[in-house]
Amino acid sequence: MKKNRMNAPCTIILAAINVIVFFVLSLRGMTENGMFLLEHGAMYVPKVIEDREIYRLFTSMFLHFGFQHLMNNMIILALAGWNLEIEIGKIRFLLIYVLSGLGGNVLSAWWEVITADYAISAGASGAIFGIIGALLYIAIRNHGRIGEISGRGLIFMIVISLYYGFSSGGVDNMAHIGGLLTGFVSGVLLYWKHNRKSRACFDR
Repeated sequence: MKKNRMNAPCTIILAAINVIVFFVLSLRGMTENGMFLLEHGAMYVPKVIEDREIYRLFTSMFLHFGFQHLMNNMIILALAGWNLEIEIGKIRFLLIYVLSGLGGNVLSAWWEVITADYAISAGASGAIFGIIGALLYIAIRNHGRIGEISGRGLIFMIVISLYYGFSSGGVDNMAHIGGLLTGFVSGVLLYWKHNRKSRACFDR
């Protein structure tokens, strides 16, 4: 069982990709500069709609505004992603991560169109909120816990994170909410509780 607890390669790979992309871009320019990130795939709704650059919904998930932004996201990814990947498996973990990142960007884009308030955005936080949303669903299914994480702890984390986002400037709150909801729904669709025992016995 200890071997299983250490088996979360997708979490490590995703974190490594984010870090590598950040340092490669840091050698070419200022990652804190919105226009620089826009040139390298950041999210900007007019570009997506008018120029049909749909790829930005995906590429923006791997870009960060500065080292602190990167580290904040990677720490949460390492902690939350590790637990989710072990619990739900590699493929379903990756599906939740990618779908949540896309879901967060789609809701953010919709909100910007509604409010006509456009901004350059980037970061893995929509996908990470999706991981937390999936963990919350799994904790609910398992009587309030998933491993060493409690459902109450996850709710507290969500509330604090959203409060910080809404009380601070420069935070894409709709991406967080969209990722959270997408992750929760993805957890509902992809997690089957009866697999837990069989996985503990036969996981390879």
